[in-house]
Amino acid sequence: MKKALIITDVQNDFCPGGALAVAGGDEIIASINALSQKFDRVVATQDWHPAGHVSFAGRHGRRPYERIRIASGEQELWPDHCVQGTAGADFHRDLDLRAVSLIIRKGIHPGIDSYSTFLENDRKTETGLHYYLRGLGIESLCFCGLATDYCVHYSALDALRMGFKVAVLLSACRGVDVPAGNIDRALADMQARGIRLIEGTADPVLP
Repeated sequence: MKKALIITDVQNDFCPGGALAVAGGDEIIASINALSQKFDRVVATQDWHPAGHVSFAGRHGRRPYERIRIASGEQELWPDHCVQGTAGADFHRDLDLRAVSLIIRKGIHPGIDSYSTFLENDRKTETGLHYYLRGLGIESLCFCGLATDYCVHYSALDALRMGFKVAVLLSACRGVDVPAGNIDRALADMQARGIRLIEGTADPVLP
């Protein structure tokens, strides 16, 4: 069974010192680099927002982490982050991209946010990643990266709906935990749906 590793948003703005830093976000990079050699394909995702993106609190004159309603549904507001062409949107310099065969840029539409690497938050706009994976005969996916309770969580759920076998490598993930307790809720949700949660990184093989 062919398997792929999906490296989620290991970008400067999500690492310590970034605009939307995830605690310990850089601590997972060595594990991810070691994992990359164990898969048939490796895909990296990259938040790639235009300036003034709908998810930015500043666009609405609101504070980060407030929630509002927009055309595509309820929207969590974030600090401006991963703006196209900025250093904050770059992959962390220690992330080894040599095994990566495809980079998926998401959140590129000014009026639609994107947590999943398969579907934007309007639940209609596809990235095309599932076609790529199916075309290569990939059946199993392992997710790692940032953040556990948002982009990893939403991507893993969509992968499951699309018929892939799915695991999340917890030791190679970190969460933002907004609102408080969100990481635990995301983990419980994934486990309840049958997604395999792997504590270590030594054995990334799916059932």
